[in-house]
Amino acid sequence: MSKPPKLSLAAIVASASPPVKPLARSAPAARPQGAEIVSLALAPPAPKPAATLKQRARQMSVYLEPPVYDQLRDLAFAERTKMHALMLEGLDLLFKQRGARSIAQLTETQGR
Repeated sequence: MSKPPKLSLAAIVASASPPVKPLARSAPAARPQGAEIVSLALAPPAPKPAATLKQRARQMSVYLEPPVYDQLRDLAFAERTKMHALMLEGLDLLFKQRGARSIAQLTETQGR
C-alpha cells in the first residue's frame, strides 16, 4: 500500500478558499437597491506622549546609611507617598534655606 501524497499548506488554503474572480474594469458593478457608498475617513494620528520624567531627568545616586534609609522609608510609608517625593521636598527646603529658586520655579522657566 502506497502512502498518500503530502499536501502543502498552500494547496490546503487554495482548496479551502473560493477562487478569486478578476474585476472587470469596463462595466461598473450593479449595486443593489438602497445601497450607499460610504467613505471612511482615517482618524488623525494620535499625538506623541510627552517625555516621561525618566527620559527628561538625570539620574543621581544617593548613598544613605541604613538607619537613614529605614527612617526615610518609614516616613514615606506613613505618609503614603514615595521616597522620591520626600527627597524632592528635602531639596526644595534646602534651596529655600539657601535663597535659591525652588524646583517649581526651575521647571516652569524651562517650559515644561
